[in-house]
Amino acid sequence: MRSGVRLGIDVGKARVGVARSDFHGMLATPVETVARAASGDTDIRRILAIAAEVDAVEFIVGLPLSMSGGTTASTDDAEAFAQRIADVTGQAVRMIDERLTTVSAQSALHRSGRNTKTSRAVIDQVAAVILLQQALDVERASGRPPGYVVDPAPPSTKLTGVDPNEGRES
Repeated sequence: MRSGVRLGIDVGKARVGVARSDFHGMLATPVETVARAASGDTDIRRILAIAAEVDAVEFIVGLPLSMSGGTTASTDDAEAFAQRIADVTGQAVRMIDERLTTVSAQSALHRSGRNTKTSRAVIDQVAAVILLQQALDVERASGRPPGYVVDPAPPSTKLTGVDPNEGRES
């Protein structure tokens, strides 16, 4: 198992759930729900700030496929979001199948007595925890990093002034 903190990211139309692993890659925990930027890059900037705060070595983004395994508009959106992170950081980003993570998160919250309507922001975090924990478990069991990699494109000018190392100590 590779060491280092990983961020799990559940991309939605309105919100982005963020979870993190411990340094040893054993356990995923919720971090924050980031408001999705309608335009601009405030969502990406906040995720990069979280990554700097926890010294993350990898981003794992959920890939929302249809139940039959096909792509949807949400799939394209998540891939584009992952590509933006890869382009800004210059790091590869892993995409993993996240089918049913939101349903599992809603079910877990319902069992704990929470109502879906008042728990929307928490659902995104729990979904991020579920997808990150799944990725950690797969890697631990197989010895190989999960999913597929989105490689960064040549340096992006879309997010000028974003320093992926901002906030990190030298």
